[in-house]
Amino acid sequence: MHRLWLIFAQTVTVAVAVLFVVSTLRPDWLPSRPSLAIVEQVPGGASEEKAGPASTPAASFRDAARAALPSVVHIYTTQQVKTPRHPLFDDPIFRHFFGDRQEGATQRNAGLGSGVIISPDGYILTNYHVIDAADDIQVSLNDGRTYRARSVGNDPESDLAVLRIRTDKPLPAITFGQIDALGVGDVVLAIGNPFGVGQTVTMGIVSALGRSHLGINTFENFIQTDAAINPGNSGGALVDVRGNLVGINTAIYSRTGGNHGIGFAIPASSARSIMEQIVLSGAVTRGWIGVEAQEVTAELAESFGLPDTDGALIAGVVRGSPAELAGVRPGDVLLAVNGQAVKDPQVMLDLIAALKPDERVGFRLRRDKTILEPVVKIGKRPIVRQGR
Repeated sequence: MHRLWLIFAQTVTVAVAVLFVVSTLRPDWLPSRPSLAIVEQVPGGASEEKAGPASTPAASFRDAARAALPSVVHIYTTQQVKTPRHPLFDDPIFRHFFGDRQEGATQRNAGLGSGVIISPDGYILTNYHVIDAADDIQVSLNDGRTYRARSVGNDPESDLAVLRIRTDKPLPAITFGQIDALGVGDVVLAIGNPFGVGQTVTMGIVSALGRSHLGINTFENFIQTDAAINPGNSGGALVDVRGNLVGINTAIYSRTGGNHGIGFAIPASSARSIMEQIVLSGAVTRGWIGVEAQEVTAELAESFGLPDTDGALIAGVVRGSPAELAGVRPGDVLLAVNGQAVKDPQVMLDLIAALKPDERVGFRLRRDKTILEPVVKIGKRPIVRQGR
């Protein structure tokens, strides 16, 4: 028995040695094995085999990022700050020994943000608060080139501004997406320069549409998203899964200054309309009638004897304004503008702003228990001047 076991062990040892030598020196003598493949489900229920190393991640948004990244720029601003004149400079003895000293000026960083190239000839869309009070604006492209930019115009009430840079060749302009096709739950990417760390892409979904009454801007119609938006992202691009622009990242809701998953972007359709007006005339023209309005609460409705809380209560009328000339009085409740229902003061503001100056429009008012329908000649909304 011992002899048989010894013969078996020697045979196995020799066989393993031969296999090792053949697999090392002549592997082609050995039978081939099938290669590993990944089977992926394709539309229509069919299956498709792809080799592991050559496969592309199914959930990757690299194509969208690749399409949009070159169109997003970094914006750096600086501001000249005057050095206060010290009272000692006015002392005659000091001036006798040290001469007359003038006020100085120092340069400080005013802030940083992002922007989006909207035309090959150098127009860039960003937030107004990114470049507000800046004396010098520098724009850094995705490829590292830096240019000095000039302000074409701005619209503080929507927090948008248009810049322009001059280059020797066309710039990679972004493609505008179809905002009407955007829905809650759609995947979006936020691209910008958060905290100045460099160009960054974050992913999220559309959390809500038409957000207003936030107190961020005068005119609000935000896209809400949970894509990470942080300081420095302002003015950057919110794009869809094809890399098309659907919004301009503007603000976040945060108690600490960091991202909590509630970010807001101005819809690309609104931004485009405002941008086109700024490029053509340097400013945005909106309708105006000269009234101050407030929400009709249940308490006010009971106090004024109103049947419901619909409309906007006229709290004040500017003297000599289109509203006063048309007979509108404080205490009236505005129910409709040009046939469109007024739900609250924000809706009223949006409807009137969308009208053209000198246009005559029918209004529907409730005064006490009477319904009035005056025709108002729309005026031009005064331009908001921001002081430094």
